[in-house]
Amino acid sequence: MEALLKARRLSKIFGPGCSLCNESTGPDFDTNVCPHCHSVVACNAVDFDLYPGEVLGIVGESGSGKSTLIKLAHFEWSATDGEMTLHRSGLPAALAELLADKADQYTCNLFGLSQFQQRQVRNALMGIVYQNPLLGLRMNVSSGGNIAERLLGAGWRHIGKMCDRASELLEKTEIPISRMDEPPKNFSGGMQQRVQIAKALSNNPLLLLLDEVTTGLDLSVQARVLDLIRSLQREFQLSMLVVSHDLGVINLLCNRTMVMKHGRVVESGLTDQILQDPQHGYTQLLVASQL
Repeated sequence: MEALLKARRLSKIFGPGCSLCNESTGPDFDTNVCPHCHSVVACNAVDFDLYPGEVLGIVGESGSGKSTLIKLAHFEWSATDGEMTLHRSGLPAALAELLADKADQYTCNLFGLSQFQQRQVRNALMGIVYQNPLLGLRMNVSSGGNIAERLLGAGWRHIGKMCDRASELLEKTEIPISRMDEPPKNFSGGMQQRVQIAKALSNNPLLLLLDEVTTGLDLSVQARVLDLIRSLQREFQLSMLVVSHDLGVINLLCNRTMVMKHGRVVESGLTDQILQDPQHGYTQLLVASQL
């Protein structure tokens, strides 16, 4: 089976950067700040493959670079180096035609696209759920309106069909249809996350990005949100990148896991193997701290 998404040598440096950044930072130096130019090496030479229907977890402490990867994958930040390719079998016909001059027979380098083309890819193929609902929702716009906005970006134009789609997704994410016209600011944190999930799924994405989606929620609400995500992933056969510092979330959702520290991947493999028999000292410490 071909990977849906591949990242190679993915790197992001904040600051001017210098020739010594990569060799002066990382787990061995216990920092991601270059002592020579004071740039922050948020991630360095990260490789990963994500297969259709697979859930890949990215775990690590704050500042490890895991959220940076999500923002690079979602084109919110531009990469300093590396490439990210999408297998062409995942492209809708209209999008494949739009990107024809940017793709070879099998793959399309997403970082080689213009900003307009990246927006087209994001609107057609991706959904994202943020830790902070303020980043993913317009709090003063109705829940249905939030979903309709996403559908407009994906090319929908029929108002009745957009309303039907919003109703369908809110029902799937356990938001009462009677509250479809209410703004998310009236909802609890857990309900806001479920509206975010409905919005992220509205364009039938191939790839769903989750960035610390349960942080700050009560434990009982966390459990409901995670159960919902797991059931929707199975129903729609979504490929997912899941960022979390919580190994319980990773264990519940993810087939494979990457462990990051100071911008580098220190260990990767099947989630069961990572959690039950960690090999790297940092992974061992991470697992022991959450037992």
